[in-house]
Amino acid sequence: METLEKTDCLLTKIEFDKTNSFSKFFLDYINGQADLLPFHNGLPTAENLIAQIGKRNFPIEHRSVLYSSLVRQYEDLDISEGTQKNLEDLKSENTYTITTGHQLNIFTGPLYVIYKIVSVIRACQELKKLRPDCNFVPVYWMASEDHDFDEINHFRFNGKKFSWETDQVGAVGRFNSKTISPIFDQIIGIPDFFRNAYLKEKNLAAAVRYYMNHLFGEHGLVVIDADDKDLKTLFQPVIQSDIFDHMPEQLAKATTEEIEKKGYKTQVFPREINFFYLKDNLRSRIVRNGQGYEVLDSNISFTEDNIRQEIEQYPERFSPNVVLRPLYQEFLLPNLAYVGGPSELVYWLQLKGIFDHFDTTFPLLMPRNFAGVMTNGQVEKLNKAGLSFEDIFKEENALVKEKVVANTHFKMDLDEQKQRLSSLFNEAKEQAIQVDSTLEKLVLAELRKSEKSLEKIEHKILKAERKNQEVLVNRIYALKEALFPGGGPQERKDNFLNFYINNPNFIASCLEAFDPFDYRFHMIEVNE
Repeated sequence: METLEKTDCLLTKIEFDKTNSFSKFFLDYINGQADLLPFHNGLPTAENLIAQIGKRNFPIEHRSVLYSSLVRQYEDLDISEGTQKNLEDLKSENTYTITTGHQLNIFTGPLYVIYKIVSVIRACQELKKLRPDCNFVPVYWMASEDHDFDEINHFRFNGKKFSWETDQVGAVGRFNSKTISPIFDQIIGIPDFFRNAYLKEKNLAAAVRYYMNHLFGEHGLVVIDADDKDLKTLFQPVIQSDIFDHMPEQLAKATTEEIEKKGYKTQVFPREINFFYLKDNLRSRIVRNGQGYEVLDSNISFTEDNIRQEIEQYPERFSPNVVLRPLYQEFLLPNLAYVGGPSELVYWLQLKGIFDHFDTTFPLLMPRNFAGVMTNGQVEKLNKAGLSFEDIFKEENALVKEKVVANTHFKMDLDEQKQRLSSLFNEAKEQAIQVDSTLEKLVLAELRKSEKSLEKIEHKILKAERKNQEVLVNRIYALKEALFPGGGPQERKDNFLNFYINNPNFIASCLEAFDPFDYRFHMIEVNE
């Protein structure tokens, strides 16, 4: 654990394995476990990202299409000089991207979405120091084609859940965002840029681009909406290969089997066809049906000739699923690394064979920054309770017991009594079995009853002492609730408005605090 003083905050860094928050799969990846080396392109160090420049093959014609599409997507926005420069730089062969992506959660969703974007911005800043002759563009990929509205329609603010109610269906990026307006009447102090985004822009994707541009435009963030005909045209060869030859399924299955043989649990399950059909308010799976194809939950069907013609004329109607979305992203962007969370990064490991087959450079997989935010008042309470930052990651009841026992003058356990009881019953057992060997089970059963009685007394003693130390116990509960609201990590539960409304410099504090290549948990102490 290391504590550093920053301009706007204090920063403490904690090793991942001290937080009890990460899977063995993820920890093995980031620690360079040899078994996983065949499934990625190297660990995400700054040096390896610089080396990735020499490996990245990206067609110049793709740059031209990417630039034209982004200029069109941004044409109605007043964009910053930084973003404008980055858009122009994307035409140059010495420009590369660092990308993160997420669903279009309302009002940015959980805190970690902000952390993802800060991470890509900081990574680009650090890489520019190492290679000033190159340009590095932070990119936010909007999952605008996703159709799982229930995952994005809510956020948590001041301990309360707020939800967007609408009967719209299909790709969420196409939703009319004006129907979100009732939420503005429920929360005092929502910044005007959210109102302008949701109530004035044409759809949800445009709204997200608007407010991300407001929050991060000065840092050159480029937001991309891949629900775009010109961009999909670049992906036509993969669409055809997947639908007619099923190569992605075969390749992903082979890699998945290899990973599972090494004892890891995989998350992504490739299908025979890994595309949805996307049209108007429909996004539904394409499946084989005899000699033809059909779109589930619809009356749409195709012969093979029909669907070939559809791919040729309307590539925008073919939406990749989780297996092929990463490849689509790397087709469109001169990307060096993808920045994501633990679950995201480990599923990418299942996909390297697909990238190799389509001659597309597999990006380095870079964990986003992970963080918890506490006010200086909360940190003061933490210190008064005799807690370290590492303590706060322990299971709540175990932590309370540990600190109550450590803070009392009384003996809280009955270990000595349990030992004497065990010795006494052992003597009784030896005496009893001399008379009748079947009495052993009776004696052991009575021993267990007596042990349970002592455990009950022990529990009552601890409960009484917890009551005596009520101030300490309540302080621990309050601190745990701050960092694990509702039992979940703060960064996955709380919305950034919990901090931003009272501290508009919150994002600036994150930008200062985060080191994109320091893979430890960041505890940020901010002023109240």
